Amino acid sequence: MADRVVTLNAGSSSVKFALFAADADWPRLIVSGAVEGLGAKPRFRAAIVDGEISDRPLAAKLTHRQAIAAIFEWIEDAYPAAAVSAIGHRVVHGGLSFAAPIIVDAEVLAELREFIPLAPLHQPHNLAGIEGAKEAFPHVPQVACFDTAFHRGHAFVDDAYALPYSYYERGLRRFGFHGLSYEYISRRLRAIDPIHAEGGVIVAHLGNGASLCAMKGGRSIAASMGFSALEGLPMGTRCGQIDPGLLLYLLRSDGMTPEELSHLLYERSGLLGLSGVSHDMRTLEASQEPRAQAAIAYFIHRIKMEIAALAAAIGGFDALVFTAGIGEHSPRVRAGVVEGLGWLGLTLDAAANARNDLVISAPKSRVPVFVTPTDEESMIARHTIETAGLTAVAR
Repeated sequence: MADRVVTLNAGSSSVKFALFAADADWPRLIVSGAVEGLGAKPRFRAAIVDGEISDRPLAAKLTHRQAIAAIFEWIEDAYPAAAVSAIGHRVVHGGLSFAAPIIVDAEVLAELREFIPLAPLHQPHNLAGIEGAKEAFPHVPQVACFDTAFHRGHAFVDDAYALPYSYYERGLRRFGFHGLSYEYISRRLRAIDPIHAEGGVIVAHLGNGASLCAMKGGRSIAASMGFSALEGLPMGTRCGQIDPGLLLYLLRSDGMTPEELSHLLYERSGLLGLSGVSHDMRTLEASQEPRAQAAIAYFIHRIKMEIAALAAAIGGFDALVFTAGIGEHSPRVRAGVVEGLGWLGLTLDAAANARNDLVISAPKSRVPVFVTPTDEESMIARHTIETAGLTAVAR
């Protein structure tokens, strides 16, 4: 029987999971699901590939560790013969120390805790997932897979801030995020269009968290996110690019504490802050509120500006890829971006865009535009299989 691996992606209010078989070519998904609504009304959801769907409420007050315990209990009940050989975890921040997946021991876990201030919305929950899985499976390898790792090869000019060089040496650099998603898209594009995949590619990962990545030859060259997951595009509740002088002003003139400022930037800003309606693009697109429409326009505007900047960083680009929730499912956002970049050689096929087709550019478009789902879970599974030394997989 092939080895089985579980992937965990622990967020602020949910824990996503998937069970894979370590097949030779690529991890084969068996079941995926999540415990959602942590802190409110938790529900357990699981979808078996080509099979039934499980959906049931859970106890109202559920911690992340309890949610993980519920997930493993369900897996053991549903698949009693499936011995879990390794567990892979999405960890948002790996700092300078971790540029590749690693088996987590006490020393690694302690170092990862030091990065919590750099990713306060994600890192604590990612580590809670590791700790919960260690409790449930103390003798099974736990593999941390980092969102920052894919970007660690950037040149100095794409990595540094114009602060004294000693700060750069301390590690105050542009890390970039969503690396597991970009790595998967890089591999996927090689299968879809191997010629363009080896050129300059800009990928727009647009979801509740949003960023852009410029790649050449399938490698990350530059990214819109930097030291933290705040920089670059506006997001569901995060501000995106902002003048640091404005932050100094708030600290001095409004007497804000660092904690209050962090709450403003991470949880009260972005689409939610601009619209006053919602952080969810689907809600905003359905709203008649002028501020909701203004928030969408701002989001599209910033995407266009960031794409143009990344195009300069890699000397032009040969393909544009949309992925993640908004990127995959919002024809309006994609149309606003593509139609606003016609001067870069992009031409939209409106009908293909409305259908969320794989290719949404017109035949006459100089630059092809793709829409493809990302799959961070299978990327985590792939890394976990290789790092834990399980069934050999083709690279």
